[in-house]
Amino acid sequence: MKQREKLEKPDWLRIKLTTGGNYSEIKDMMRTKTLHTVCEEARCPNIYECWTNRTATFMILGDICTRACRFCAVNTGMPTELDLQEPERVAEAAEQMDLRHCVVTSVARDDLADGGAMIFAETIRALRKRLPFCRVEVLIPDFMGNWDALQVVMDAGPDILNHNIETVSRLSDRVRAKAKYERSLELLRRAKEMKPKIPTKSSIMLGVGEQWDEILEAMDDLRAVDCNILTLGQYLQPTPKHLQIDRYVHPDEFAKLKQEGLRRGFRHVESGPLVRSSYHAHEQTDSAHAAIEAETQLKSMSELADQVQTPSSGACSSMLV
Repeated sequence: MKQREKLEKPDWLRIKLTTGGNYSEIKDMMRTKTLHTVCEEARCPNIYECWTNRTATFMILGDICTRACRFCAVNTGMPTELDLQEPERVAEAAEQMDLRHCVVTSVARDDLADGGAMIFAETIRALRKRLPFCRVEVLIPDFMGNWDALQVVMDAGPDILNHNIETVSRLSDRVRAKAKYERSLELLRRAKEMKPKIPTKSSIMLGVGEQWDEILEAMDDLRAVDCNILTLGQYLQPTPKHLQIDRYVHPDEFAKLKQEGLRRGFRHVESGPLVRSSYHAHEQTDSAHAAIEAETQLKSMSELADQVQTPSSGACSSMLV
């Protein structure tokens, strides 16, 4: 099958690279502590902006993934043994960076019975110990549908539970063969069921062949499992061996999709060509928490008003006596 001609990258995806002192400092620290970031491993286009602003997404459980999703630049193969000291080193690095919001993700570890859930939980606890006022967001794999493993992570008490569906239902098998669209939705549903007060979050990348109606359907699917935060970004092909880009989505379309998401009840929607799951994660969480808090207050006020206007049956009885 003949490969299509490579699409020319539009101007809105051309970014100015800035590597200030913070960038070099974080890069050196990651090497010294033998830590990995998804920023580097997944070739994120925002790495220079984020590292210059002293934010990073830690990638735990090593740097070799047991899956080979066609969109992802992370190395695949047979992983090495678990590094049980990794959670503490992540916490040390986060403390050194003085983070207020720490994002932790991982490679998929289908070779482990719990998919790495224990290390996720230990990392959350280590961060809590060193940085009690730091929000902890975890971007987790699907644990192959091991809901006991999910419970281990939820019991550790992350502030945000993130799991990406990545694409629309029709394209899921082609884009990430070892994952399942319905399993991802079930994970988000169960996470909310286990800990209703912990906001959930997911991401969809655009430009892999999806249609407008399919994007809206995916939004509806996420809202049906009470997902609170949505991120939408442009897929960028890491190497010629990876999944080809179908199209570059115009910023105006991202803006329209943001409004569609908000109209459907997402508490926050981050939508733009360069948006990635953890891009401006702190601001995403602030916005979502503010919306949830406002909704809770309105609900409480409404319930109080109903109580004032509707006397209890006991009160009615006493008045009639």
